[in-house]
Amino acid sequence: MSVAIAANDPLRVPIAYDEEVVKKFTIAAMFWGLVGFLMGVFIAWQLAFPILNLDLEWTTFGRLRPVHTSAVIFAFGGNALFATSLYVVQRTCRATLFGGRAMGEFLFWGYQLFIVLAASGYVLGITQSKEYAEPEWYVDLWLAVVWVAYLIAFAGTIARRREPHIYVANWFYLAFILTIAMLHIGNNVALPVSFFGTKSYIVWSGVQDAMTQWWYGHNAVGFFLTAGFLGIMYYFIPKQAERPVYSYRLSIVHFWSLIFLYIWAGPHHLHYTALPDWAQTLGMIFSIMLWMPSWGGMINGIMTLSGAWDKLRTDPILRFLVVSVAFYGMSTFEGPMMAIKAVNSLSHYTDWTIGHVHSGALGWVAFVSFGAMYYLVPRLWKRERLYSLRLVTYHFWIATIGIVLYITAMWISGIMQGLMWRAYDQLGFLQYSFIETVEAMHPYYVIRATGGTLFLLGGLIMAYNLWKTVKGEIRDEQAFERPIPVAVRAAE
Repeated sequence: MSVAIAANDPLRVPIAYDEEVVKKFTIAAMFWGLVGFLMGVFIAWQLAFPILNLDLEWTTFGRLRPVHTSAVIFAFGGNALFATSLYVVQRTCRATLFGGRAMGEFLFWGYQLFIVLAASGYVLGITQSKEYAEPEWYVDLWLAVVWVAYLIAFAGTIARRREPHIYVANWFYLAFILTIAMLHIGNNVALPVSFFGTKSYIVWSGVQDAMTQWWYGHNAVGFFLTAGFLGIMYYFIPKQAERPVYSYRLSIVHFWSLIFLYIWAGPHHLHYTALPDWAQTLGMIFSIMLWMPSWGGMINGIMTLSGAWDKLRTDPILRFLVVSVAFYGMSTFEGPMMAIKAVNSLSHYTDWTIGHVHSGALGWVAFVSFGAMYYLVPRLWKRERLYSLRLVTYHFWIATIGIVLYITAMWISGIMQGLMWRAYDQLGFLQYSFIETVEAMHPYYVIRATGGTLFLLGGLIMAYNLWKTVKGEIRDEQAFERPIPVAVRAAE
């Protein structure tokens, strides 16, 4: 527990924040992050050198790919969102966690059980027949229970707040929690064959299933990977920069426009399919409109540094946070552009999409999570500062180089892939066979895997740095020192 005194509380009542659950989710985020990065690196090398599939059903690309995606999105990203949201909501509301220690324990262990059940199902081939190999019905049902408890804990903490104003980060977190509950339940409705069996049949079928899947899929991007992490941005950038949010009014406009527009954008994943043309066009239009609120949020995050730009030279944690917002801006420009039908006709099903996804996942989601975790760990464990800010700098540059190698390789590979697929000779026959496109992409797959390996190396450096910080060790780096003022530690 962390005890703080509310500055404006006339009774000066100490607030005992529940930090144990935040600590556990922070540790879990780092652990699952390394697992997800490792799986990503391994399957990237499998694509470059198929012999690494090892001729075992459990180690094939098809089994390990959903392990990677779920580990980095729901295990790493999900635990980071749990940790930061439960930390932020208590402090901005000046209230303890609703449900207390018991609620925190249930949320943590319940969510870790979901992760283990899902991952084991992927490896063993126990999944629904969905595009993204969704976990089977019993895993989905358990997650729904945990997620409803999460909503109760978060909303209950807001309801018992001592601060009359609800800070904007909490609006983004609450929208993320509510919408993901709706998406998860709607997309994963299934009829189990037996109560004690693992097999089930999905309710939706055909084009209805495709529409439902991408209503879920794109809004998982929009609310899990965007709204939730914008909550991180709106709290941790002002705290680390020691500056107020650039424009609180812009943050409110950003919130409501983003929430309204995102929910309609899913059909842009289904251009040139059996989906009705009007639905495809609707998805494209709303995707293009999304560019405006997304860049409004990016501007708000970056301009929060107004008057404090010099801190980027000496504060590598702030560098992680600000560069993440730059990647957010780049990804939210590229996404609407790729939703345009003419562009999508070239980009769809190619590695360009993979590059786009990872510029957002690595540059935006991972970087803002790294910055938040670097901020949290010294404060949660009551340390003067991180073990080594120099190691944070090394992590930043190694990971950044890895991202650049990754996304540029996939951009080049994807555009080349799309052009080769649509190339015709003078007789009207396809100029290249499918295997020729695969052979042409091999060098770029090697570059992509190398970039991923560098990103994993950065994650290992971070894990070592945080572990030494928790142990209470401090590396002598006078040029990099930026201790947390005693008054700030006491207030938190």
